[in-house]
Formats: sequence, C-alpha cells, structure tokens
Amino acid sequence: MEIEIDEGLVRGIVAQEARQAGAEIDRLGPVAAYENSRARHDARLRAAPDAHTLACKDGCYWCCYFTVDVRAVEVFSILDFMARELSPDEQARVRREISANSALLQGLSELDRMRRNVKCPFLAAGRCTIYEARPQTCRNYHATDVTGCRASYEQPENTEIDPDFAPLLYQTGGAHVDAFCSSLQQRGYDISAYELSTALDAALNDVEARARFTAKQKPFRTLTGNEVPTEFF
Repeated sequence: MEIEIDEGLVRGIVAQEARQAGAEIDRLGPVAAYENSRARHDARLRAAPDAHTLACKDGCYWCCYFTVDVRAVEVFSILDFMARELSPDEQARVRREISANSALLQGLSELDRMRRNVKCPFLAAGRCTIYEARPQTCRNYHATDVTGCRASYEQPENTEIDPDFAPLLYQTGGAHVDAFCSSLQQRGYDISAYELSTALDAALNDVEARARFTAKQKPFRTLTGNEVPTEFF
C-alpha cells in the first residue's frame, strides 16, 4: 500500500517522543520509560484523524495467529504484567504455549514464520489477556477492512496479501515507535527485534537476561535478533 507521508505529523511526533522518552529513560530506566511511552502511544493512535476508519474490534483475532516481533524492553514489561495481572493457572498455560511456540519457531526463517499460523500464547477465549501490555507491533497493526486479515489467516502461505491500513494512523504509530527505539539505542540499549515466543522463552529460562539488558548488553544468549531500521526517525 503506497501512502503519502505527512511530514509535519511525523516530525512532530518524532521530536516530542524522542525528547520525552530520552528524559524518562535516563530518569526511570528503560522498562518504566517504555511503559510510560506506551500510554502516549495509545493516546496518539486514538487521536489520529483516520482512527475512525478501522475495522478492528473487540473479539476480532485473525492477526493473533501471525508471528510478532518484539524488542527486549517489551519482553520484560510483558513478563512483569503477567506476574502482576494473570492468575497462577493462566500464567502456567501461557508458559506452556510460549515453550511450545518457541520449539516450533526456533530455526525458522522470517519468511517461513510468515507462512504459517501460530496462535499467540496470550490469546484466550478470543481475547488478548495482556491487552494493556501488548507489543508495539500489535498496537500498530490496524486494518480498515477485515477481509484482508481473514485472507492472510486462511492463506498463510500467500505473502502477497496486503490488508488495507489507515495511512495517518500507520504514520502516527510508526513515528512513535521509531522515536522511542532510537532513544533507547542512543543510550546503548539493545533494540534488536526478536520473535515474541522465542524471546519470552529465553527470558523465562535465563534469570540473568534482564540484568544483561539493563547493563546494555545483548539480553538473550540463545537468540540472534534482527536489526530493524527506523522508518520515520
């Protein structure tokens, strides 16, 4: 989908978020700063001029079977949310699904991952159990026609399907994430992209992962992350 970039919108978000995120990372640390940034992210998405065009709604979960990339800061925030908000039984179920997904996906190329459906471990009864803490990728996945999402689910091997997105919402979310991640990177933190389940599994099985991240080292010894260039920064 080709879009015309609204430079004023993008530049304004990048400047504001980079300034605020940088100050909070320095003052609060990366995970707390990310959680504050997440609230601003949601507010910006709600305020986007074309937010009203979205087909996404409660109970729609075709995209919850697509694999998702996350940064390490998101992994540790999600684990904190799980420990705080999910029941012991639900945590046990999620951990089992994380482990199963990780075993299935490790070693697959990004293209191979795109060509198969894998249920998100946080999807239960058609709802996201960590919606407040869901990854940035999920926050920025918005479609204006559910037909494309359903087609991608039903034909996972067809990577040519391109769901329709709201252009201004897309730019808003992308600019926000670019600015926050660039602020992390400028301070020496890992911003590599990792597959969600494999990264969660690595963090759950290595108690030193978070300490390495906080010390500005690569957090996951068993994983090689992908560098994702910023799109708008």
